[in-house]
Amino acid sequence: MPQSTSETGRMTASGSAPLPSIAATGARNWRDYALLLALACCWSSTYPLAKLALDTIPPITFISARSLIAAAFLFAILWMRGVRIPTDAKAWKLFATQQLINSTFPFLIITWSQQYVPASNTVVLASTTPIFAFLITSLITRHEPATLLKLVGAILGLAGTLAIVGLDALRGFGSEIVAEIAILLATVSFACATIFGLRLSEYDPMVVAAGSLLFGGLVLLPPSLIIDQPWTLHPTPTAIIATIVMGIVSSALGLMLFYVCLGRLGTLTTNAQGYLRIPIGVGLSVLLLGESVPSNLALGLLLVMAGVAAMTVPAEKLKLR
Repeated sequence: MPQSTSETGRMTASGSAPLPSIAATGARNWRDYALLLALACCWSSTYPLAKLALDTIPPITFISARSLIAAAFLFAILWMRGVRIPTDAKAWKLFATQQLINSTFPFLIITWSQQYVPASNTVVLASTTPIFAFLITSLITRHEPATLLKLVGAILGLAGTLAIVGLDALRGFGSEIVAEIAILLATVSFACATIFGLRLSEYDPMVVAAGSLLFGGLVLLPPSLIIDQPWTLHPTPTAIIATIVMGIVSSALGLMLFYVCLGRLGTLTTNAQGYLRIPIGVGLSVLLLGESVPSNLALGLLLVMAGVAAMTVPAEKLKLR
C-alpha cells in the first residue's frame, strides 16, 4: 500500500496493519541500488569540496555553515511541499541524538585528528565503518541478518580501500596512536548512527535531514562565533561556492538519501556505500583538483565492487535454482 506524509512529517500507511520494510523482506530492485550509488556520489563530493573550502574557512565555521545552508535548502522544499517539522520533544530528541552521533561528534573528531594523521591513513581508518556496523549488528542489536557474506564483503571493501590509497599508508600507523584511536571512535559513531537512524523511519526522510542539520548547525554556531569570529575571515569565492555546494549536495541531498536507503536497504547494505565513496572521491579529486590517478586504482576498484556486491546482493539471489 502506498505511504503518505502527514502535515507534521510523519510517515503513515493506509490500512490496519503496518507494512514490513523493504529491508526486512529483501524485496529490492535496481532503484534501491541506484539510490545507494547516488548517496555514495553525494558523500564522495565531501573530499574535494572540503579541501577547497577549508583553505580559507576554519573547520567549526565550515561545518556550521554547510549544515545551516543544507537545513535552509530542505526547509524551503518542505515549505513548498506543505510539510511541517514536528514540534514535539520526542522528535527533536531523536533528531538531536542522530545528528550528534552521525555528524557533529565524528566530524569534529576527524577534523582534529587530521592535523596529526595523513589523509591516506584517515581514509583507511574511516573505511572500517561497515566492519564495526557488522560487529554491532551481529553481536549486540541483531536487528537484521549479519551473514558471513556481508562480513566478507566488508573485508574486501577495506582491502580495496587499502589498494587505492596504497600499502605505504600502513607504515605510518602507530606514530600518532591517540589521533588514530579518535578516528576509529568516529567510525564507531558512524556505525551506531546507521543503526540508531532506523528509529526515525516513521518520519519523512527530508524532515529528519532538515531537523538534524538545523540542530547540528545551531550547536556549532556559538563556538564558531567565539573561536573563529567569522566576520574577520576572508574566504575566497571558491571556498564560499564549495561550502554552498557541499551544503546542498553532500549534506542536504546526501543525508536525505541516507535515511531513504536505511529504510529500504537496512543498516549493513547502506554502509556499503562507504566503500563506493573511495573510488568516486578519487575520481572527483582528479577532475576538480587535478590530482594524479593512482596506479593501483583499478585493482582497488575491483575489490571495492566485489565487496559492495557481497554486502548488497541478497543471499537468496546467489542460490542455484
